[in-house]
Amino acid sequence: MGPWSVCASSLTRIRGEAFLFCPDRTTRRSTVMSEEKKNDPFSFEDPEYRKTYWHTCSHILAQAVKRLWPETKLAIGPAIENGFYYDLDSEESFTPEDLEKIEGEMRKICKEKLKLERFELPREEAVKFMEEKGEPYKVELINDLPEDAVISFYKQGEFTDLCAGPHVDSTGRIKGNAIKLTACNAAYWRGDSSRKQLQRIYGIAFPKKDELDAYLKQQEEALKRDHNKLGRELEYFTTVDVIGQGLPIILPKGARVIQLLQRWVEDTEQKRGYLLTKTPYMAKRELYKISGHWDHYLDGMFVLGDPNDETKECFALRPMTCPFQYQVFLNRGRSYRDLPMRLGETSTLFRNEDSGEMHGLIRVRQFTISEGHLILRPEQLEEEFKGCLDLAKYCLGTVGLLDKCTFRFSQWDPANPNNKYEGTKEQWEEAQRVMGQILDDLDVKYTIGIDEAAFYGPKLDIQYKNVYGKEDTLVTIQIDMLLAKQFGMEYVDVDGQKKTPYIIHRTSLGCYERTLAYLLEEYAGALPAWMAPTQVKILPITDRAAAYAEQIAGKLEEQGYRVETDLRNEKIGKKIREATLEKIPYMLVVGDKEAEAGTVAVRHRTGVDEGVMSLDEFIAKFKEEVDTKAIK
Repeated sequence: MGPWSVCASSLTRIRGEAFLFCPDRTTRRSTVMSEEKKNDPFSFEDPEYRKTYWHTCSHILAQAVKRLWPETKLAIGPAIENGFYYDLDSEESFTPEDLEKIEGEMRKICKEKLKLERFELPREEAVKFMEEKGEPYKVELINDLPEDAVISFYKQGEFTDLCAGPHVDSTGRIKGNAIKLTACNAAYWRGDSSRKQLQRIYGIAFPKKDELDAYLKQQEEALKRDHNKLGRELEYFTTVDVIGQGLPIILPKGARVIQLLQRWVEDTEQKRGYLLTKTPYMAKRELYKISGHWDHYLDGMFVLGDPNDETKECFALRPMTCPFQYQVFLNRGRSYRDLPMRLGETSTLFRNEDSGEMHGLIRVRQFTISEGHLILRPEQLEEEFKGCLDLAKYCLGTVGLLDKCTFRFSQWDPANPNNKYEGTKEQWEEAQRVMGQILDDLDVKYTIGIDEAAFYGPKLDIQYKNVYGKEDTLVTIQIDMLLAKQFGMEYVDVDGQKKTPYIIHRTSLGCYERTLAYLLEEYAGALPAWMAPTQVKILPITDRAAAYAEQIAGKLEEQGYRVETDLRNEKIGKKIREATLEKIPYMLVVGDKEAEAGTVAVRHRTGVDEGVMSLDEFIAKFKEEVDTKAIK
């Protein structure tokens, strides 16, 4: 068995031998590199080299901190999707000024061109080595490694860290003036709120200073679009400490947008043959034992009762809807004429995410999802998978997110770490062969994600990045050849024989909270008119025009549009400015002239004056924009 990484936030097995990054080693590529960079072993376009580069930066960060504050204890320091971090136990509360000092020391270490050297130690020697260095967190990590694990270290100058690697060959390969420490946050040891609270220093680095400058400029722009900032300022959602982390309060504006999206998705699914279900939010542990969630997903569930006491009832809030929806199929005997059975539900789910993973609406502990399960005959699999993909593309394209999506074929890890997966090697190979053939037939361009599959089957993940470049799954389509048998699901086929169906697990638009977050970021808060919580704001110039303004509002509301009227005794300039800041698509400015002529002065939130027109003319134009779900 290969070495185990202890620089990551959990004990993650590294496939293959740990190594210093060098030209003659083969590494996994998760994205396609440009042709001119393929032969460059130190190309930053290579995601494996980029990760290695940042991993080495995390060691340089730790070395710099130890030089400045020798009593600091080291925890973990991985490369992450956008840079690196290190968790540290220090009496010093790191300030922005301290981060500048650490950056300076990191630059010195880069100039020293220290060679990175890997060595291994037997378990007892490794524990003693870390105990002598006064590193209790490293000792704990070593003790938690499997008995047959290779325990490796990396040394650079006076600094040595427990680590599986890989790393670059020298600190001189890191460009010192292209390193930036970006934040210092609290983080619990091993993500456990009952353990010691550490300090997590984040950083980013590039091979060139101008690349760092461009990244920092892009981050400034990203901050302006950050849904965590915009969503609170525009009053789409809020969070409350006494309610808890990852449990946002969706305010009226956000609730309206989510409602609009849900109704639209449900109507769209109905047109495509889906049957609507409504299932419980919780179930006894026995249901989850049948589905496999109890064995493979218990840590991610909210359990009500003692999970280890078999003498008493124990419930859990649902992390997925699949075992509940299967009961619809099982409600009576089924034949091939009932298939495909397409079941859809607007499902509220609960997942016990780590506190360090929480982020606004993107990663939460309670969320609502456009979940569905298709129960079908094996020969219907490709056509139904195609329909699921077409539906997802239609939904994402309509809201304007599809163009920035990427596709990942998420597969199991044949090493089957920690007994994560149900089924046999042969079953998984067959499921992945079938899914790969379907994806190729549909000409889907995808990357491969090893160890990203669900525990019961491979999946197509439609990925999306937030404004900071952090990637999450927006929509998923999964092939499941295992769970139907576990639930005793059968149908009578054309030949009169009982057979086990296949299942597709899928979402149409994914998690509504996460989708709202991405929409706020994509449109910088200016949502398309069809989904905007307030579509039109009527602004009377004088009190005399107030009655006309209310008359207009009534006519628009009769046609189902969401309208507000600003009757305050304020200057029209202030009213326009505030409505623009609220990102309301259209403002109708009316005064004595407009009231007399039965017209409105139309102003778009972009500042464009669209001129004076009759109310009917405006309604006709606006109706077309809303009905076609135009992105203007």
